[in-house]
Amino acid sequence: MTEISFVATEIAASRQRGIPTDESKLWETLRLDAERAAAGEEMLRDFLDLVVLRHEGFASGLGQLLAHKLAEYSMPAERLAEIARAAMAGDPGIITAAIADLVAIRTRDPAAENYLRPFLYYKGFHALQWHRLGHWLWCDGRRELAHFLQSRVSEVFAVDIHPAVPIGSGVFIDHGTGLVVGETAVIGDDVSILHEVTLGGTGRSVAIGTRKCATACCCALGQKCSAMSRSAGTPRSGRAVSSCMTCRPGPRSQAFRRGSSAGRVGRCRPWRWTRACPITRSDRAAAASARGNTR
Repeated sequence: MTEISFVATEIAASRQRGIPTDESKLWETLRLDAERAAAGEEMLRDFLDLVVLRHEGFASGLGQLLAHKLAEYSMPAERLAEIARAAMAGDPGIITAAIADLVAIRTRDPAAENYLRPFLYYKGFHALQWHRLGHWLWCDGRRELAHFLQSRVSEVFAVDIHPAVPIGSGVFIDHGTGLVVGETAVIGDDVSILHEVTLGGTGRSVAIGTRKCATACCCALGQKCSAMSRSAGTPRSGRAVSSCMTCRPGPRSQAFRRGSSAGRVGRCRPWRWTRACPITRSDRAAAASARGNTR
């Protein structure tokens, strides 16, 4: 997908379409899909048996899948699976959120013909679930291990999310390549994010110690969209389209247009969104011009 092809009201209604959100029902559906896939492609049988068919529940299968995706010689799959089990046992909400994430993918992505394919192959889903595990470690005081997992996820999936970032449920990271989320960002429920999205603070906001970026519920962030600087955010029930940069809070139910630092559609001049926190060369020039005109 190169563009967000849905509106925010559809995101909010995605959980009301008769889709099984119960863990046991969802896992039964996944097992049936896996059995059909194994019957159709014998070369995948061992893989499907390892991550789906031999497991009794969603948590066990997800933990095994994530462990094998991220394993390396210094951190084998068995040890990673142990970390996943501990995190899921420590916070059952991780599984609840993972199920909501999978349902969100199935609901919003036309390419997701069943639950099995995003569960097995969508690296945005895998990166998000590893972040949830890392966030649990971060909150539990095991920050070195949380940073290790962040680094491995960035290397393997090209998705870099600081382990301190709280993320809601029903989040769909489509592709996800180049996604960067800074330490003080907050992502709400039912958010959809494409690739090359940046959420975080700028150098100016770091210097004054007030950086914050919030992504509200029911938002869609298009490719190359950036929400940066102090108190920057996307609107509730809104959409930020491709190549959009915001440096101020957005109003409710408001869209953002294309272009570097484009700002809100039909509300203000493009430079007004960034004149207080210049980021690019063009932003600095516009900010300097604006200050000169007001003297």
